[in-house]
Amino acid sequence: MSFLHASQLAIIPRFAIVLGIMVVVHELGHFIAAKLCGVRVEAFAIGFGKRLFGYVHNGTDYCVNLIPLGGYVKMTNETPEVGGATNAAPQSSNDPGDFQNHPRWQRTIIAVAGPVANFILAFALMGGLYMFDNQVPAFVTQPAVADFVAPNSPVGKTGMQSGDRVVHFDTIENPTWGDLEQRGPLDSNQNAAFSFVHDGRRVDTTLFIENKGKPEDMDFADLGMVPVQQSMPVQVKALPDKTKPAAVAGFQPNDVVVAIDVLHPHSVEALLAYLQDRAGKPSIVTLARKDGTGAATELKVPIQPFYGDGQHGKLWMIGFQAVPPPTTVKKMPFAAAMAASWTDNVKNSKLIFDVLHRLFTRQVSVKSLSSPVGMAVQVNEAFEAPGSFPIIATMAMISLNLGIFNLLPIPILDGGMIVFLAIESLMRRDLNQAVKERVYQVAFVCLVLFAAVVIFNDITKLLPAHLKT
Repeated sequence: MSFLHASQLAIIPRFAIVLGIMVVVHELGHFIAAKLCGVRVEAFAIGFGKRLFGYVHNGTDYCVNLIPLGGYVKMTNETPEVGGATNAAPQSSNDPGDFQNHPRWQRTIIAVAGPVANFILAFALMGGLYMFDNQVPAFVTQPAVADFVAPNSPVGKTGMQSGDRVVHFDTIENPTWGDLEQRGPLDSNQNAAFSFVHDGRRVDTTLFIENKGKPEDMDFADLGMVPVQQSMPVQVKALPDKTKPAAVAGFQPNDVVVAIDVLHPHSVEALLAYLQDRAGKPSIVTLARKDGTGAATELKVPIQPFYGDGQHGKLWMIGFQAVPPPTTVKKMPFAAAMAASWTDNVKNSKLIFDVLHRLFTRQVSVKSLSSPVGMAVQVNEAFEAPGSFPIIATMAMISLNLGIFNLLPIPILDGGMIVFLAIESLMRRDLNQAVKERVYQVAFVCLVLFAAVVIFNDITKLLPAHLKT
C-alpha cells in the first residue's frame, strides 16, 4: 500500500502476535471450562477458513487457519453450521461428551469462560505493569507550575495565571504536583489554604476544592489548572486522521507546537484546556519545523477546532497525536498494583459501555469505532513508543474490549448463546434448532456488514487527503 512507509510493514506481525495472544486466551477459557465440564472438544482453532497446519491430540485438532481474525473452540454437537447445507437439528444421543447433553448451567459457564479469560488477562497485564514497570509522569515530582489556568475557573478567580507557581497548599509549603494530587482529595468540597507567586509577588488566598464525584476523582484540571508536564513544547507524533483540522492545516510529524495564540503549551492537556476555554473559536498555531539541514522555520497556521469524542467525552480538539511527556518508573507493591489494575479496568469497562450506549443512541458515530485495521495501527504505535507501558496497556485494553464485545447479546457471539440458554431455561425446553440456525445466519451477515463498514472507515482515515473524494 503506497500510503504506508516501509518502516510500518512491521505492523502486520506485531498485530498478529497481539491478536493471537488475545484469541488464544479467549478460546483457552472456553477450552478449559469445556474440559472441566466433560464436553468433548473437537477443535481448538486460531483463525477461520481453510486449515493451514496443526496437530491432533486426544481427539482434539489444535490448528491455525487461513484468516487470522479470531478463533474458535468446536465442541461436539455445539451448534449447527452457519450457512450449512442442512437445517437438521443436532441428533440427540447418550454421548457424555456431547455439548447438548450437558445441563444449561454448564453450557452457560462454558460460554462465559472465554470473556472471563480476557478480563483476567487484562487484570493480570495491568497488575504486572504496575508492579514491575509503573511509569508515572516525571512532572509529579516537580514544582507545581501551571501551564494553563482558565481565567473563569475556580483557580483563575484567585488571580493565578498561566506560568505561575503554587507555593503553598493546605499544610504543604512549596508543594510538587504529586503533593497536590495527594492532598487535593482530602480537601474535597472544602476551602484549602492556597498561595502562588505571580510576577514575583506571593499571593495568599484560599481555594474551594469542588468535587461532585468520589474523593479520588478530584482533579485540579477540573478546577482550571493544568500542570507544566515537560520543559519542551508539544511535539507532533502522528496525524491519524487526515480529515481533521491539524492535517488539513498542514501539520506534519515532528513539528513543534511553539504556541497557540499567546499561550505556549507544554502538554496536550494544556492545549486541550485552552481549546475548551475558547469553546471552539478559531486560533493561530505557531509551528517550528526543521528542514533537511536541521534549521528550524516558524510557521503561523490558522486552525478551526472541531468538537468530537475524546477519552473523557466530547471536547474541542484539532486532531493530532503528540509525543508523550517523559516518565519515571515507580514500582508498586502487589496489593496496591492489583487495586490499581482493578480500578483501571473498571473505569475502562464503564468507558466501553458508555461508548456502546452512545452508539445506539446516535450520540457517537460508527466512525469513532476501531476495526482490526485501526487496532493494528494502535498496536504498532504502542510498539514504537518507548518503554513497555504503552504496548502492555494497549493489550489490556484490547483484551477488555474483546471480552465485553463477546458478551453482547448477539447470536454467534458468546452473549448470544447465553441469551438463548437463558430463554430455554425459562421455557424449560430447547428452541427450534432450524429457527436458531436462521437467526445465526442473519446475525453473521449483519456482523460481517458492520465489520466491513468499520474497516472501510479505518482505511479511509489512513488515506492521504489527495486520494479521498
